[in-house]
Amino acid sequence: MHDDVVWANDRPDIPQTRPVDVAPDFAVGGPDVVLMAGPCSVETYEQTRLVAQEIARLGGRVLRGGAFKPRTSPYSFQGLGVEGLQILRAVADEFGLLTVTEALGVEQLSAVAEYSDIIQIGSRNMQHYPLLWAVGELAKPVLLKRGFMATIDEWLKAADHVASRGNKRIILCERGIRTFETATRNTLDVNAIAVVKQTTPFPIVADPSHGTGRADLVLAAARAAVAAGADGLLVEFHHNPVEALSDAEQALPLASLPRFQSEVAAITRAMGRHLI
Repeated sequence: MHDDVVWANDRPDIPQTRPVDVAPDFAVGGPDVVLMAGPCSVETYEQTRLVAQEIARLGGRVLRGGAFKPRTSPYSFQGLGVEGLQILRAVADEFGLLTVTEALGVEQLSAVAEYSDIIQIGSRNMQHYPLLWAVGELAKPVLLKRGFMATIDEWLKAADHVASRGNKRIILCERGIRTFETATRNTLDVNAIAVVKQTTPFPIVADPSHGTGRADLVLAAARAAVAAGADGLLVEFHHNPVEALSDAEQALPLASLPRFQSEVAAITRAMGRHLI
């Protein structure tokens, strides 16, 4: 090793990550790496309960699931709406889990805030300023996904819109960007994870499901994200992916969750952290 190498963790000008408290005993951005797992969409009570039960059995804490779905085609499944929120909350409470789900607009925000522990702002809404202002006035953690055509600077300025209204409980999410590459749905920008860790105190999680769009690549992308410094992962699991009503190609089978957890945990240990 050269004596003149300066490691990021030794630089006083790099901000320390400020953990975001989600529950009295749980935070994102601390020493632990958080796995937020669940279906892309809440489809039925039985489907959601199956996933939640397995997450809880393996010691997980956060259940993800979409109730309002911003689909590219208006003819695709748009989610169950408030019914989906109610299913997500009921199942999470049964197994002692926290929840993260998306608010599409200001009109859904009160319902999402009532039923969810973390409010997700999706990629398409990263610059939906009225929505950013509205979540900025709430006392709820916000998971802000990077727009798929947004620069890192634009993404961080979107976070500033939330923080400027008083809510600094912001978790950034790198979910892949659109590039010229066609082998994958998006390109997971691992560089962005390292940049964010050096330029902002906000925790950052990665979404390797959307970042690749391919179930066979999700684990590899997840390992890379953790190695780059991600504070958590947002990953889609379904009990029967071929029947998933949204994003079936990127959903991992629920039966693979133990292996996924084990392999990612090995990377977190190598990074001196622990996977929850």
